Amino acid sequence: MNSSLYSINPTVGAAIKSGQSVLALESTILAHGMPYPQNIAFAKKSDRLVRSFGVIPATIAIVSGKICVGLDNEQLDSVAQGKNVQKVAVRDLSHCLSSGLTGATTVSATMRIAHAVGIKVFSTGGIGGVHQNWKSTSDVSQDLYELSRTPLVVVSSGAKAILDLPKTVEYLESLSVPILGYKTDNFPAFYSRKSGVQIDTRVDSPEEIAQHFNIHRSLGLASSLLVANPVPKTNEIDRGTVSVFIEKALVGAKENHIYGKKLTPFLLSEIYRLSNGNSLKTNMALALSNIKLGTQIALALSLSKQCSANANHG
Repeated sequence: MNSSLYSINPTVGAAIKSGQSVLALESTILAHGMPYPQNIAFAKKSDRLVRSFGVIPATIAIVSGKICVGLDNEQLDSVAQGKNVQKVAVRDLSHCLSSGLTGATTVSATMRIAHAVGIKVFSTGGIGGVHQNWKSTSDVSQDLYELSRTPLVVVSSGAKAILDLPKTVEYLESLSVPILGYKTDNFPAFYSRKSGVQIDTRVDSPEEIAQHFNIHRSLGLASSLLVANPVPKTNEIDRGTVSVFIEKALVGAKENHIYGKKLTPFLLSEIYRLSNGNSLKTNMALALSNIKLGTQIALALSLSKQCSANANHG
């Protein structure tokens, strides 16, 4: 790691060094997934939730050409309400840094940075995946490739509902990425609890997930564990209703020639409009649920490490 490229919040740095539990959080959900000022309110609520468990939150972003791990209030404001905030995946990191830009990190970039600084658990909303028009565009998110090569526990409510979910799950299998269904046997569909795609491995506690990850790493496997955590029942939007919104949004994207990086923000914005804002409430609820679970997993990993150390000294 080139330390000159990083600005690590002192509290986050001290926690990583001492072995205290730390949870990585992305910034694209703030800059491109939620409007201002709801995004700031969400970030502060997330921060309080993580800290209430005794875990240190580390939101990751690029601010003025510097990788920031653990944003202060000024940095958070620059990402949440700044103009021309870049959407930064792994391939965009060097350009954003060398150009001195401010960028919000996607799942792939957040994963790469979190692993580089020694964070083991990352909570997000939903991962990217295989797009519905992939046969004609070959549009597959960098998230899937990063999941195959960066060893973290990644907690999400499946993949974004706008994607081809069966193909996304198949792609993850081809890339040897284990999917753990948290209290479910069905891959979540972001806004909805079930996509109809079965998951082979079910887990029912954060401790079980920590055990899986420890064994996974002891085998020398470099992929992430993807923990699929369904949206809370009270916040779910019916899959059929969401499908109608998605179809209309896809038509709008085609008519406006929107593709690539701009496609996902456009589709999510259209779904927000079509759902009269309900999709944002669901997005926030599932993200907070994933943050809570990620926090519990981070604690379980720290406890398992302490138990192992005590056993070795016993």
